[in-house]
Order: sequence, then C-alpha cells, then structure tokens
Amino acid sequence: MTTPIADTYPRQYARTQRLSLGEPRNISVSPDGSRVVFLRSRGGSDSVNCLWVLDVDTGEERLVADPKVLLSAGLDTTDDLTPEEKARRERLREGAGGITSYATDRDVTVYCCTLSGRLFVGGLVSATAREVEVHGPVFDPRPDPTARHIAYVCGRTLRVAELDGASREIAGPASGESDGISWGSADFIAAEEMGRYRGYWWSPDGQRLAVCRVDDSPVQTWFIADPTHPESAPSEVKYPAAGTENARVTLHVFSLADGTRTDVVWDRKALPYLADVTWVDDTELLITTQSRDQKTLVVSRANAVTGTSDEIWTDTSDTWVDLVPGSPDRLPDRRLVVVADRDGWKRLLIGGIAVTGVDLNVHGVVSCEDASVVFTANPSDRPEAVGAWRWTDAEGLRALTAADGMHGIAVGGPTSVVRRASTSLPRAATTVHRGTTTISLTSHSETPIVTPRVTFARRSGRRIPTALLLPTNHVPGTKLPVLMDPYGGPHAQRVVDSYAAHCTSQWFADQGFAVLVVDGRGTPGLGTEWERSVHLDLATHVLQDQVDALHAAGADNPDLDLTRVGIRGWSFGGYLAALAVLRRPDVFHAAVAGAPVTEWRLYDTHYTERYLGNPSIDPAPYDGSSLLRDADKLSRPLLLVHGLTDDNVVAAHTLQLSSALLAAGRPHEVLPLSGVTHMTPQPEVAENLLLHQLDFLRRSL
Repeated sequence: MTTPIADTYPRQYARTQRLSLGEPRNISVSPDGSRVVFLRSRGGSDSVNCLWVLDVDTGEERLVADPKVLLSAGLDTTDDLTPEEKARRERLREGAGGITSYATDRDVTVYCCTLSGRLFVGGLVSATAREVEVHGPVFDPRPDPTARHIAYVCGRTLRVAELDGASREIAGPASGESDGISWGSADFIAAEEMGRYRGYWWSPDGQRLAVCRVDDSPVQTWFIADPTHPESAPSEVKYPAAGTENARVTLHVFSLADGTRTDVVWDRKALPYLADVTWVDDTELLITTQSRDQKTLVVSRANAVTGTSDEIWTDTSDTWVDLVPGSPDRLPDRRLVVVADRDGWKRLLIGGIAVTGVDLNVHGVVSCEDASVVFTANPSDRPEAVGAWRWTDAEGLRALTAADGMHGIAVGGPTSVVRRASTSLPRAATTVHRGTTTISLTSHSETPIVTPRVTFARRSGRRIPTALLLPTNHVPGTKLPVLMDPYGGPHAQRVVDSYAAHCTSQWFADQGFAVLVVDGRGTPGLGTEWERSVHLDLATHVLQDQVDALHAAGADNPDLDLTRVGIRGWSFGGYLAALAVLRRPDVFHAAVAGAPVTEWRLYDTHYTERYLGNPSIDPAPYDGSSLLRDADKLSRPLLLVHGLTDDNVVAAHTLQLSSALLAAGRPHEVLPLSGVTHMTPQPEVAENLLLHQLDFLRRSL
C-alpha cells in the first residue's frame, strides 16, 4: 500500500500554479446581459481550461467546449503549440493549458478558439463546438462582429475562413521579402510592454480588417540555447535591447469586398510606437502612437478608406506618458475617453474634462457603452485596494463595489460580473449582478494551506505602503530574522488586499521569519510624483524606501532582528534584492535574486528607455543603475537564480554578474534552471525553488 505524500504549501503552490487553477477567468458578458462566458478548469490542480457559459436568467452553468473531448485524447499543457502560441503565453505569463483564450462575435453568440494549432468554433446559446478544418496552423482566431467570417494568423500571414472551412490569404509577405516580415501578429515590444497582444482588428460591419505589418529585420538577433539539450540548435530571438533598433510597425486596412489595401499614414518618424487600434465605426479608427522616448502620446482619427489621419488628442510629459488599459475609447456621442496624469493623479477625462477627482487614482477603463464609462481605481489614500466605478452624465460617479479588497469587473448591458479578492477571503469570489439578482460563479480553486496574517501600515515620513507578516504561532518577545519580499518596481504592487498574494510570504513567516513587503517609490497607486521619482535612476529611491520602511517597522516592532535581514525577489524584485546586498550590506545580510536585470542595456527598449532614456544618447543613467559595476562590493551571501531559456530577462544578466563577481573574487551561488523561462511554470521547479530559497536563507541568516 502506497503511503500518500503529505501536502505542503510549496507543493500546493506548485500544483495549483500559485493558487490560480480552477477559478473563473477570461470573463465576457453579452451586450444584452443574458450570458456570461468564461474559462475554468475542473479543479484546483487541473491546468486544462474549458469554456463555460452562464445563463443569467436560470443561473445554470453549461460546459460549451472541453479540450479533451474536442481533441479526443489526453491533453498536455505545452505539447503541440505553435511557436506563435508559445510566445503569446510567455508574454501573458500564461502557465495553464487547454483553452487559454477565445474570441466572440459582437452579440456573444458565436465563439472560436484554437487547440494544438487547430480551429474550433461553436455556439454559446446552443452550447455546441466543432472543428473547422482550415489551412493552418491556426493562431489568434477571431470571428468578425457579425459572425460571418473568422480571421486568423497562419505563420507570417493573415487569413480569413468561412464556416465551411474554405479560407484565403488576406495579407502576407510579398515574393522575395525578408523572413522578418509578418502580418497580423503583435511584435515583441507591443506584447511584452504595451499590453497589445494582437495585430489585427475587424471593422464593426465585418467588411474590413485593420492589420499590422511587422518588419523585424532591423532588430538584432539573439540566440537562446538550452544547455541541457546540446543536440538542439539555439532559438533565434529578435530582441530590441535598449538603444538598439526596434521593429518597423505599420498599419493597413484591407477590404474583404474588393481586396483593396489602404495604408494608414501618420508621422512614424516622430511616433514609431503603435500602442493601440480601435474601430469607431465602419470607416474610422482611433490609433494611439508614441514617441520613442515616450514623452509624447498621440491619439489620431484615421480614415479607413483614404488612410489619412488627424491628431485629436496629445499628451506630453517631461518624464513619460503611461499607456493605460482601455484608454483611449469613445462614447456613442463621439466624446473621447482617456486616462491621463493630471494634478498629480491618474484621472478619467471625458471630452477633455476630468470627471474624477484627486481622491481616486484610475487604473483602467473597462467599458464605454450606453453613455456610461466603467473603470477601476484605487482611493488615493488606499493604494492596496482597487474598486470599480461607473460614470454617467446624469449621475456623475457611482461606486459599483466596496472600497475594500481588489476588484475586477466585466459588464454587458444590465449585467456586471465582479471578482473580489481580499485578505478576509481565502478564495476570490466571482459574482454576477443584474438588478436584484446575484449569482456566484463556481470556483474550483483550492483553499490555501497557509493563513496569511497581514498587517498593513504606511511607514516612515514618506508613508511607504508595507505589509508585515509574522509566524502564525509567534510568541511576543521572540526575536525574528527579517525577510524582505518585494517587487518594488514600476507597474506592479505587492502590498495589496488579497489573500493569495500573501500566502508565500506567510509560508516563509511560518518558517521563522518576520516577512516585510514594501512598495516604495516607482510602484503604482500613489500618484504621479511617486511613480515618476525613478526617472533616470532605478536604484537610489527604490532601495532607500526598502531601507527606510525596514527601519520604521523595526522601531515599531522590537521582535524584528535587524541584525539578520534577508531579501528575496524575482525579475525587478531580483534586481532589487541583488542591489540591496551590493550597495547596503550594512542593512541587508543575504539575498536571493531570481531572474534579475543586472545590466539595463540588456533589457528591452520600450520598458528601459521609459525610465532611463536612450543609452546611445546618455549612458549615465544606465551606469548608475547597473549591478555589474558593483560586483567588487559584494560582502554578503548572494544566490542568483535564472531560467536558461528566459527570453525576457535573458540568462546573460545573471551570467555576466556572476562572471564579474568571480573576477572580483566575491563568492556567491548560482542556480541555473534548465528549460525554464521567466515564468517557472513547471511544478517541480516551483516547489523545490521555494525550498531551496528557504535553505539558503536559513544557512545565511
């Protein structure tokens, strides 16, 4: 008889993909509010997502598409994916399998998705699904708004299929053109940094397609090898590192009726970044473009017939202008809806007039329909809580959720679907609201083994957001080594009112640490000045806020032993961890740096140049933020961890720092993760990586 293996938090964390599996996700609501469509796997450790639909009238959930049935075989989450699909999932940090995305027509009655490069379509009212055999492999399929055609990317071409399987090429490289030309896909920078994961858009009448042409030939080629498989050739990656050439991206409109092509024209020399494309009506688009230094953002109205464009809104900054999800958009009366930094906060502007005050910091626009705008924001004095609001001319602002927890929302007609996470909820709750009717969507996510005990506080004179977690059975008066657990960089928060967000920190706390999570300057939620304080320097203020918050927490909590302080982090957090022991060994006594950016010249253009400028113009900010120049300062234990097939923060970051440390005679440890990307989705890696970090921290502190 086999003895069952006792469950542990590291095992649960890995098995459930960070407690995310089994929860409703990718939610859409039909315009009439009668149907809610979503993805969900069958269990908290099942990574295969199925497509479901909720009938709001009856409250019945129906299974629409089961990948294992559609493929008539067992399904692996990584096998049989096209290169384009693998890249899309890496950009989205998508670790699950099965149906990970779907698209619908305008009325949300027809859907399509892809499995193993094959096209599947079905009805959301009839709950049917079938394969449509087309010329493939198929990537990013989307029905037109009227549900007559389906467009999809096949390799470097864009094709349109009929429901009987007949298909034709709409756009593709011309004969003799470079292999770097592709149509209908997002370039690396758009998907990794701009939040634009697609490269084509249907017109409302389904008669035209706006399509991106991407020319990667100017972009330098990097080679990423998997040393565990020397028989395999390295992967070639077009990586636009800071200061180097970007892909050339242009926009073109194709007519299905006559096959004509119209080139959309804007000042590409001044505004090379194409950040967003939105159809306004059958012949007009909104395009959002940026200057390379990102100090100028322009929204233009483009004519789909003539290709001409007119600038209708411009935003500028002496630091940078942020891209905000859902912005820009238009109300039915054609007033422009944007989110912009005004009076020190991100505010919602309708027709150029700010309709939110400085008491809210807007995160993104969710919808603009029926003369109302739904958006998410955090109260300016509570960056850890995100809620949803609705604005209308008649009512002004109205809160749609409570001001506690982290809320997301999807809307359609009179129906809204709200996801709420909170430190008071072991599992996030997703509820459907229509009038007086409330329905809870079923969640199969697992309840965490650990129970976070989080104390939120604003510390030091700058009122830095912090979260402190002590061991579950801590006896007051017992000294505890401290573990800092930050991300600490732009566009991400760790101090949030969410149960799952603090489970790993609590597990470390239960191993005998006081865990302190700090969101210092540069992180979002606290206004323009707070975010912009990292301009031209990603090291000084970021590190100083970790130090000041630690000292303030120690002054308030005498059980924190400030003579034993460790720090761990991943990606920007990994950079911050290594920075801490290199520049402040008087404060930090050990560090685990996972996938750290060690030399910002090796990171991509759009992210890095936003904060540090162009190194070919001014290298000083790069020199000041680099870790390589500090290698000879290491005097504390440092563990470097890196996935060898990471194509975002490439392994060269860790290897170059390790080489510099070795040259300086500074002992350190390196843990290479074979076959692992930036996500580390493999369960055995995720579990044992936590245990390895714990062992290192115990040895070092």
